[in-house]
Amino acid sequence: MGKLYIVPTPVGNLEDISYRAIRILKEVDLILAEDTRTSSVLMKHFEISTKLSSHHKFNEKQSTQSVIDKLESGIDIALISDAGTPLISDPGYFLVNKCVEEGIIVECLPGATAFVPALVNSGFNTESFCFEGFLPHKKGRQTKIMSLVDETRTMIFYESPNRLLKCLEQFKEAFGEERRVSISREISKFHEENFRGTICEVIAHFSSKTVKGEIVIVLEGKEIKKEKKKYIKKDRE
Repeated sequence: MGKLYIVPTPVGNLEDISYRAIRILKEVDLILAEDTRTSSVLMKHFEISTKLSSHHKFNEKQSTQSVIDKLESGIDIALISDAGTPLISDPGYFLVNKCVEEGIIVECLPGATAFVPALVNSGFNTESFCFEGFLPHKKGRQTKIMSLVDETRTMIFYESPNRLLKCLEQFKEAFGEERRVSISREISKFHEENFRGTICEVIAHFSSKTVKGEIVIVLEGKEIKKEKKKYIKKDRE
């Protein structure tokens, strides 16, 4: 029986990949890539000659059984995404779930995930947070946002650069213009930017420039108002 390796790849800087990840990618028999053209750049840089096969959200349900068959025949396979850890707002859940059902060993290597450095850089509470990934583009988007209005944990979202301002405007309406937010852009790349402030301040900042690159939004949770304790002075007897 083969093994499925979940291998994180750099979200930007190629130096962020681990020695172990490179070794696994060289040793397996096949690498499943979200986009083989994107992944081929990484493969070439680290002189990895393992065969690449396409596995993305549009074909994973159709190709999963073929992958399972290969694993059951003894072939070791690695799953990678374009950047970061597979399954985290990326394809792979359907395959991993099927492997677990079939008793195939799945081993996930630790590695890069964009939301972790964004959360740490925000300065907000890191002990309790929720990862929401990408919000629905249209249907259900507003409903999802409103369901988080009373969320007290730090919230993390992924967003595309062309929808950033629209998203922040929706957040202003739902959470209030004074709610603090942190935007991390192009994490680990040359033009990395981390900008923090109230929602209004952040909207003003990004309205004055062309927004490019991958975006992580970290939104501060709702403040828990502590009730004032009433102290009753006991009358002397």
